[in-house]
Amino acid sequence: MHHDNEGRIRIGISVGDINGIGIEVIMKTFMEHQMLTICTPIIYCNHRIISHHKKALNLLDFNYTSIKNIDAVINKKVNVLNTWEEEVNTEFGQDTVNGGKYAFKSLEAAAFDLHRGKTDAVVTAPINKNNIQQPGFEFPGQTEYFADKFDGKDYIMMLVAGDLRVGIVTGHIPLSKVAESISTDKILHKIKAMNKSLKEDFGIDKPKIAVLGINPHSGDNGLIGNEEKTIIIPAIKKAFDEKMVVMGPYPADGFFGSGAYHQFDGVLAMYHDQGLIPFKSIAFESGVNFTAGLEIVRTSPDHGTGYDIAGKGIASEASFREAIYLACDILSKRREYAEIAHDPLRFSKLGRDH
Repeated sequence: MHHDNEGRIRIGISVGDINGIGIEVIMKTFMEHQMLTICTPIIYCNHRIISHHKKALNLLDFNYTSIKNIDAVINKKVNVLNTWEEEVNTEFGQDTVNGGKYAFKSLEAAAFDLHRGKTDAVVTAPINKNNIQQPGFEFPGQTEYFADKFDGKDYIMMLVAGDLRVGIVTGHIPLSKVAESISTDKILHKIKAMNKSLKEDFGIDKPKIAVLGINPHSGDNGLIGNEEKTIIIPAIKKAFDEKMVVMGPYPADGFFGSGAYHQFDGVLAMYHDQGLIPFKSIAFESGVNFTAGLEIVRTSPDHGTGYDIAGKGIASEASFREAIYLACDILSKRREYAEIAHDPLRFSKLGRDH
């Protein structure tokens, strides 16, 4: 890891759609000076765009240093790494070709430096999934891009807010494709990925995982669909046989409505909205998206480009700040886990079972 003398972590930051609220929430996050005691941020962009946003949004207290390459990073400063030279216009709130073109340039450069170990983690600001489509980015979202780049056979998209952690079996696909996309094998892979992440990334010794059904009332014993009986329950049984603490399938409405999620370390939802609607209702300001199951750490805020409020200076940076905190937290939990794994004696000193 790239620690300076005071153990600061290097976080690469991609700016997302330059016409959205990404740069605004990044700037607001690092206007709080204590953030620079936690990590050294490297923003992949161009200083002219940052300067334009700073003036347009009247964030005049935002200070940064402009650098030409990653080896020129200055600790205790916000570094803007000039990822392209040309002049690019910002058109707040507009869905433009440039919005996607430069979102990808930023993302690609941040992923490249992470890949070669120049940064410790990446936090990605929101993209527009339509205008970013181009050669090199033919993915439904950034999660799939990272899974592809960093060999994530067993990755899982997780939404995190405090002790609420929701994983999704099927990601960015149409609702009409969901039922045919779940399989016992796929669910088992996601359970394993979540279980591993809860241990290594969150430091939970014996994670308890709840699995949701896919049909209303979890199928009502086959009355409202058979997926629970034929697909989901067999996956839960297999996970249980492999010594994982997994329960369900729970009907999603009652599970969230009754607060049953408080009893679990992780919740596995079958599809995007099933997991994200309750998650965002419970934790909209502070939620973070984390791509678990990769050897690298990537987090992002749980909101989109915010075109409707872009350029107005009213976007909340809460979720982005939490994404930075979570990335740093996961890095340190991983280090602790690796130390424990290499020193079983220390493990027993902690009074935990092997």
